[in-house]
Amino acid sequence: MSAIIESPASPEPAAAPVADAGDLQATTSAWKLTLREFLKNKMAVAGVAILVFFVLFCWLGPVFYHSNQETTDLLNTDGAPGPGHPLGTDSNGFDIIGRIMLGGQTSLWIGFAAAVIATVIGTLWGAVAGLLGGLVDATLMRVVDILLALPFLLVVLIISQRYGANTWGLIIILGVFSWLVPARLIRGEVLTLKMRDFVSAARVMGGTNSRLIFRHLIPNAMGTVIVNITFQIADAILALAALGYLNFGVRYPNTDWGSQLGDAQSNLSNGYWWEVFPVGIALVLVVMAFNFIGDGLRDAVDVRLRKR
Repeated sequence: MSAIIESPASPEPAAAPVADAGDLQATTSAWKLTLREFLKNKMAVAGVAILVFFVLFCWLGPVFYHSNQETTDLLNTDGAPGPGHPLGTDSNGFDIIGRIMLGGQTSLWIGFAAAVIATVIGTLWGAVAGLLGGLVDATLMRVVDILLALPFLLVVLIISQRYGANTWGLIIILGVFSWLVPARLIRGEVLTLKMRDFVSAARVMGGTNSRLIFRHLIPNAMGTVIVNITFQIADAILALAALGYLNFGVRYPNTDWGSQLGDAQSNLSNGYWWEVFPVGIALVLVVMAFNFIGDGLRDAVDVRLRKR
C-alpha cells in the first residue's frame, strides 16, 4: 500500500505593512487641517498677501522700475515727489522708491537668514536639554538664563562695531544672539513629547539620543518651530532696523530700512515727509505681516493638535 505524501502547504504571503501608510495619511490630514484653519484666519491671509507684495516689490520691482542707487546726485537732493521721482529723493539724491526696494532686499534677507540660524541653534539646544534632562538640562538652561539677562541690543551694537556691519556679519550676529527664546520653547515641547509612548517604544528598540532628537522629537515639534520662526524673522528685522537707525547697519552702497530712517530723521523737521513715512510704513507693514502669519499659524497648529 503506497503511502500518500502530501506536500506542505505553501506559506501565505505576508500582509503588507499598513502602519506607515496610515501614519502618512494621518500626517497629511493633520497638515490639511492646519492649512484649512489658517485660511480661515483673515488677518493671517492678509499678512501673507502683504508679505508676498513686498517680496515681489523688492526683488521684481527693480526689473521694471529703474533708478540709480550707486552714485549720489547732489543736484537732486531732498527733491519733492514729482515726475521722474514719484516719492521724491533723499539727502543723497537717491530715488526713494528704488531706495526702499534695495533696503527691503537687505532687511528681508538678513531677517530671514538670521531667523533660520537662531531657530536651528535654539531647536538643537532645547531638544538636547529637554531629552537628556538632569545636570545637562540644568547647565544648558542656566547658560540660556545668563545670556537672556544681557542687554541684547547693547551686545549686538558692540560686536557689530568691533567686527564690522556687512550683510553676513549682521546675519551671524543677529542669529547667534537670537536663539535663546526658541531654545526655551523647544525644551518645553520636548519635555512633553519624551513622555509619549512612541518615544518609549523607540528607546526600547535601541534608538540612540541623536535618532530620538532628529527622527522623533524635532519632527513632532515642527509646528512650534514653524510658528516661532515667523516671530523670529519679525524680531530680526526690527533689530536690524534699530541697528541701522543708530548708524550700525549695513554700509554704503547697501542700505536697509533702519539706515534710511536714521539718515532721514533730521529732515522730518524740514517737512521732507517723503524720506521718512514711506520707508516707515513699509517696515511697519512687513513686521505686522509676519506677526499676523505667526498668530494664524499658532492658532491653526493648536486646532490641529486638539483634533488629532
